[in-house]
Amino acid sequence: MKDHKRTRAFYLCLLLFFSSLVSCSSSKKIATLKPEPGKAAPLVYENTYSFINLPVTIKLKDVERITNNSFGGLIYEDKNFEDDDLKMKVWKEQAISITSENGKLKTVLPLKALINYRFSANKFGLPLEDIRNISLSGTITFISDVGLFNWQLRTNTRLKSLVWNEKPSMNVMGQKVPITSLVNPAVSLLKPAVEESIDHAIRESLDFKPNVLDALEKICTPFQMSETYESWLRIIPEELYTTDAVLKDGAITFKMGMKCAMETIIGKEPQPKFNREKIVLKPVGRIPESVTASIAAISTYKDASRILTRNFKGYEFGEGRKKVVVRGVDIWQKDGKIIIALDVTGSVNGIIYLTGYPQYNEITKEVYFDKLDYVLDTKNALLRSAQWLAGNRVLLQLQEKCRYSIEPNLMEGKENVEHYLENYSPMKGVFVNGSVQEIILDKIQLSDTAMVAFIKLKGKVSVTVDGLE
Repeated sequence: MKDHKRTRAFYLCLLLFFSSLVSCSSSKKIATLKPEPGKAAPLVYENTYSFINLPVTIKLKDVERITNNSFGGLIYEDKNFEDDDLKMKVWKEQAISITSENGKLKTVLPLKALINYRFSANKFGLPLEDIRNISLSGTITFISDVGLFNWQLRTNTRLKSLVWNEKPSMNVMGQKVPITSLVNPAVSLLKPAVEESIDHAIRESLDFKPNVLDALEKICTPFQMSETYESWLRIIPEELYTTDAVLKDGAITFKMGMKCAMETIIGKEPQPKFNREKIVLKPVGRIPESVTASIAAISTYKDASRILTRNFKGYEFGEGRKKVVVRGVDIWQKDGKIIIALDVTGSVNGIIYLTGYPQYNEITKEVYFDKLDYVLDTKNALLRSAQWLAGNRVLLQLQEKCRYSIEPNLMEGKENVEHYLENYSPMKGVFVNGSVQEIILDKIQLSDTAMVAFIKLKGKVSVTVDGLE
């Protein structure tokens, strides 16, 4: 009885021993050292210079309003009889009207005048010196050339016509005597004073520098393109250009253009690089219309790991009967390379580590890993226990699955930019519009948390400053 029990225990131990042998021969456990993630430098990508158009539109109704506000009631006064026997006061009787005529400003000023005329005995056959008061109303019309100088809208105004509502006259000994020949020379003294007043009002009131610089400061304030990935777009102005002013369709228009650099920055909010004191306005004949911008198509390591794990699902890799299945993928960066950790099971159990350089396939819109190879410690471990897995054939099989499309990321980046090209208004009276025409991948860089594909966008952008306060 005891011998029977010993025999059964012996066979049981033998069975367990062989089972252990079978288990050890069919699956090997490998131990590899994990390459720790590296610390990537902050990413700053500076694009080639771009030009942003800033067409400035000043409506004539704004010019008219500002000019009317600058002119009070009394606009001219002559207190001296000595030079021409005339004293004169001139008031704005009604609102000034400003329109365009043949590419010039036309200013119509309704006025009323009180003229004190002094005449002596030798005039009009009168026995004594006398002073007569004459009240007149009429319309004076000015024509102005329009130009730009040192951030200001400049006009050169000259009198075109003076029309009295009734001919100037006065009663002398019961007779109405026309005095147009006496009054109009006196009015000629009014001409330069009002011309200068109009030019001064426009020059002082239509200094568009504060408006344009306020708009530029808003545009050049870094704005967040993606909150999730902490990506920022920063515009750095270099030079500002302007064409001459043109009077058209009830407005004064001129094109401004900003030569600037655009940076995409990953991480915390960057500081603006805008100094309004150093912006110089340069006159040019024309403004370039094309814009080249840079955006970041961001693929986090977490997202990439999830996509690659999905790519490997259901696939076996190996030679003959020796197979492995990838259960999960994890990736990170180290020293400018990507580390790919594959959790495998099958003929070999454990984690194997690959390394490679991220590259982009323009045709397939895929990220793949060039010069993919095993990390040195992993390769040594495989050569000791699973040489078949260390061979090029399996490595090529793994490399084929270590790729994924970033087209959704590209589209997301494009949409982030287009959001700011659809009548975006960073401040009152300022509107940004444009279109994206071409997308070109420039390069891929690595941050601590993501692979960043920098994309060049070619298109058009215009910033319209419409209306003055």
